[in-house]
Amino acid sequence: MSNLAEVPFISVDDYLAGETLAQVKHEYVDGEVFAMAGATEQHVTIAGNVFAMLRAHVRGGPCRVYMADMKLRVEAARAFFYPDVFVTCDPTDGARPLVKERARVVIEVLSDSSEAYDRGGKFASYRQLPTLEEYVLIDSRAPAIEVFRRHPEGWMLQSVPANGPLCLHTLGFECAFDAVYEDVRFPAAPTEQPEEPW
Repeated sequence: MSNLAEVPFISVDDYLAGETLAQVKHEYVDGEVFAMAGATEQHVTIAGNVFAMLRAHVRGGPCRVYMADMKLRVEAARAFFYPDVFVTCDPTDGARPLVKERARVVIEVLSDSSEAYDRGGKFASYRQLPTLEEYVLIDSRAPAIEVFRRHPEGWMLQSVPANGPLCLHTLGFECAFDAVYEDVRFPAAPTEQPEEPW
């Protein structure tokens, strides 16, 4: 998400109308719109892997999986986001062609530019969704997965071990850690260059 609002204030209706014509996607938070940055190959591959596995898992049932281009509205936060992947199981969402409102699971892929916001302000907004049960953060720079789950006492964090499965309890879904990162090539760490002789 960009740090600079592109306009001082915009209404929800104007935002939604503008998004139908915009060549670049924008997220909306309380009257401000923010252009979305492009994603790396690692980011796109991870999101694609998760989408494909979840799509196969929910096929034939009431749940639907969306990726990248579908807006998720958080009415209590006066916000619209484009999660990397999310799942909704509510039939009322099926009747909404452009915006969903009842996500049960939201998954964001972390990058240098998005991590602070995905963990902070965006998660604070997502927590206002009464239907949300699990929020998953997947790192695109190194293998690391975290799952936040809603409990009566609040949100609890579970880090997924590299030898353990990623489980989404609300969907009865489980997959191998490595399956999330299938075909992902992480950039090689820079090597130290020997000092030049004087």
